[in-house]
Amino acid sequence: MQIKCEPLTQTAFAPFGDVLDATGDHRLINAGLCQRHHDRARLDFGDANAGISIFRAEPRNLPYAFDLIERHPDGSQAFLPMSEHPFLVIVSQGPSHTPHAFLTNGAQGINLHRGTWHGVLTPLHPPGLFAVVDRIGATPNLEEYRYPAPFTVTR
Repeated sequence: MQIKCEPLTQTAFAPFGDVLDATGDHRLINAGLCQRHHDRARLDFGDANAGISIFRAEPRNLPYAFDLIERHPDGSQAFLPMSEHPFLVIVSQGPSHTPHAFLTNGAQGINLHRGTWHGVLTPLHPPGLFAVVDRIGATPNLEEYRYPAPFTVTR
């Protein structure tokens, strides 16, 4: 089954999470030399702590075939690319729903809301380096699901 990726916009992505970018309302700080785009995501870590981790993922190519989605039922998860390259974001309302694929513009990160089903981190260019802000706690926070047949994401 094929799904076409679409540009990542806040409107299209809203059911799944927040788009993190430097657009829209802001205030100037640092003697007017810096725009602060304030409070861009709904972070949710339940009864645990927020942690910042660094992920290095191998780049993939389009078309991209996948059969695995996952979710984190106890906390949100934000991905902030550490290079200016687009990456693929796959999300779903759940295992029985057709996934959606979004392509970032190279200057966007995402914050997945708590419990959002999503594909694995999918950079399309090296180095595949991301800062990730998510729940750090004593209990597991990962559920995985494998589709019976893979989906292929195309442009």
